[in-house]
Parts: sequence; C-alpha cells; structure tokens
Amino acid sequence: MTNMKAVELRPAHGGGTLSIASRPVPKPGRGEVLVRVRAASLNFRDLLVADHMYGALPETVVPLSDGAGEIAALGEGVSGLVPGQRVAGAFYPDWITGPITAAARTRSMGANMDGMLAQFALLPAHAAIPVPDHLSDEEAATLPCAGLTAWNALFNVAALQPGQDVLLIGSGGVSVFALQFARMAGARVIILSGSAEKRARLAKMGAHHLIDYKASPDWHKDVMQLTDGRGVDVVVEVGGPGTLEKSMQSVRVGGTIVAIGFVAQEGEGVAPRLVIGKSVNLQGITVGNCAQFHEMNRALSLHDLKPAIGHVFAMDNVEDAYALQRRAGHFGKIVIKVD
Repeated sequence: MTNMKAVELRPAHGGGTLSIASRPVPKPGRGEVLVRVRAASLNFRDLLVADHMYGALPETVVPLSDGAGEIAALGEGVSGLVPGQRVAGAFYPDWITGPITAAARTRSMGANMDGMLAQFALLPAHAAIPVPDHLSDEEAATLPCAGLTAWNALFNVAALQPGQDVLLIGSGGVSVFALQFARMAGARVIILSGSAEKRARLAKMGAHHLIDYKASPDWHKDVMQLTDGRGVDVVVEVGGPGTLEKSMQSVRVGGTIVAIGFVAQEGEGVAPRLVIGKSVNLQGITVGNCAQFHEMNRALSLHDLKPAIGHVFAMDNVEDAYALQRRAGHFGKIVIKVD
C-alpha cells in the first residue's frame, strides 16, 4: 500500500473543518515504528485543537492523540518491538519518564504533529506502548489520554490509599477511568452526574454515592454530609471555573485536588482563602509519561479491567463523533474505527 486514508483537520476559531484525504504511507526512520492504526478515540482536548485554542498549530493536521493498532514496520535501530505487536501511541511522544518539562511537552500527537486518525501513524519506538492482551483495539485506543490522566492523578499525584474518599465529576472518559481505578484501589467514590441514566450506569460500575448536581446545585454540602463533615481526600477536578470552588469546599483539610480540565467554563475564580485555609494541595497535571503508561497497563492486565466505551463511529462519520463529544452526550469514551 502506497497511499492511506486519513482524516485531515483544519483548525479554526469557532470550529475547524474535517475531511477524508488520501496521503502517502509514511516510512519509519531510525528509531521509529510504523503503526497500522485500527481505532482512535476522542478527548475534550481534541475540541480545543479543532477550535484553534491549543497553542500554535499547523494549517492542517491529522487529529486525535489517542489510537491503537499493530506495528507494521520497524525503522533502523529499533529493538524490543516486533511487527504485528499491538501498541498504543503516547500522547507526548518525547516524555519518557520523570516530571513534566517544557521540552517533554513540546510535541503532542494530534496537535502540532500528526495524530492517530489515519490508517498508518509514525511513532518513536519508545512511544509505541504495548497494550494488554485482553483489550480490543477499540478499548486500547482509549488509554493514552483519559486513562493515563486518571492513573497519574490518583496514584502519582494524589497517592491514593485504600479506604480514602474520592470525588469525581461527570461521566466523561477521565472520570469513568478514575472511578474504575479508585474502586480497584479500594477507595470510596462519590460522583456527580446530572443524568439519571448515567447515574444508574455509574452505580453499576461501583460508585458508592451519586449526587444529582442539577437537583442539588450546592452539591458540596452533600459531599460534606456523606463524609461526616470531614470532606473527601481527593478530587479529580475536570470542571474548572464552573466547579473548582465547590471542589475546594468538598475536600478535607490537607486534601488533594488534581486539576486536569475545564469542561465547565462558566464560573468565578477561587478565593485564595479556600486554598490557604484548608492547606489544600492543588496540582495541575497533563496526561502522564511513557513509564507511567507501562505501569497502568500492568495494572489493567492484573485486574482484567476494561475501559467503558459509549459510542463507536466509522471513520467516514468523524464529524458525528466530534459533534457528540462537543455536546457531552456520551458516557465514557467515543471511539472511531479506522478502516
């Protein structure tokens, strides 16, 4: 095959344009692998890229940071990987281990470099992460951003312990992964959702307490009541301006809030007294490194854990997938099969 099918995104303020294109199949250089992509998944970040709200972007890019498939070819000097091996790509291909640095986050898949929504993708060999055998390609495609972000938030930043209380917001990819990981670790999970249907699904997945934030706009009071006035140990904060102050009011003295998103745009700033008065550990993170990806995959295999997929779209229906992500009409992850 000399040409491949790919989705091209032209980012633009107010909404970019998506189109199906034919591109030459790339050839792996030294230290690179060529991956035959089988599935890719969407994140809120992909909307920011489409809307040209994610830093300096090229005029045209293959979108989506998250995808999985099998190795089609190895470049010179690659060892430890073999053709046919199933892998997922790392969100930040240059962040191998250790704390995040400016250099490590210079390049990110599906933003300032081509991403995974094409039949073939090039990756540095160290950024092609072998995936657990029990996962399908669609399931493996959900891991690089949402899965690893939830893992990093709970276990590397918050150092979650069995028996602790975790507050989660909504039923998007990160929150659902965090629910699964927190339950795996023996923590008690309180989760907010405005949908009765989604609350029922979250309960089946093991959430201990569900709060309808629409019926209870002062939901921090419910959280405090559920924790006997103490507050939760950890908040995985995906809302941003619309939820951060209530998250501050929900966390215990000395507790941890891991800020990873801002899907709830409407809201005011947080009063410094809340941060200072409670000695809150407020930490922002961005996904995780390749070493943490390997750690997460070992845990997934050990516990036979499977990601929650809400919808699967064909590649030709990419615009419908983006529209569903934009209106937050999904549960868990939105996946696109790459045919």
